[in-house]
Amino acid sequence: MNLLSEDPRWRGSVCRRCGTCCKKGGPSLHLEDQGLVESGRIPLSALVTIRKGEFVYDGRTGRVHRTEREFIRIQGKENIGWECLYWNEPAHSCTIYPDRPIECRALACWDTTAIEAIYENPRVTRAELLKNAPSQWVELIRIHEETCSIDRLVGWLEPNPDVDLLQMSCLQEMMALDSHYRSLTVERSRIHPNLLPFLFGRPLPEVIRQVWAALRHP
Repeated sequence: MNLLSEDPRWRGSVCRRCGTCCKKGGPSLHLEDQGLVESGRIPLSALVTIRKGEFVYDGRTGRVHRTEREFIRIQGKENIGWECLYWNEPAHSCTIYPDRPIECRALACWDTTAIEAIYENPRVTRAELLKNAPSQWVELIRIHEETCSIDRLVGWLEPNPDVDLLQMSCLQEMMALDSHYRSLTVERSRIHPNLLPFLFGRPLPEVIRQVWAALRHP
């Protein structure tokens, strides 16, 4: 993984604050970052869960693959994709620089040895971050994982990514369940909507589009 060749402005071995790394996506959080969340320096509302089994792009291999376990990352900006929520384009700076996660601290685009080593460190999950949260939150996540299973979703699409009528019916039913569950959680549990990406991951239509694209163009 080398960002040097992708930014012609790069010269030397010191950060020029070009923002290339920040525009490629918010960092994943590791156990070393748990204190940043627990202290509120990085709020849960800034996070999104990538659920076990989703398709993700691996910058080290340049390939898309299914995740073997869930992980948490800082959200991207709305309508911009994965550009980190905390990247300030006009100022070319990070708005939480003193409290940036360990991946950001390790990344040097002229030498990716440190960041590649960090990738092997355990990543934090919802379970670690919700140790002191209301027990109902954990139960809500459990029910959502059962009713909107990524494995079941991939199982429907993998044999025939072009989608037949039966698959479409199953997908529509699961998307309706996902949407209803999120709305009901906000209504009944009085959880703020901006916590939903952390609690339940990305909305299912977004996940389905990514799964579909990965299966059709492996």
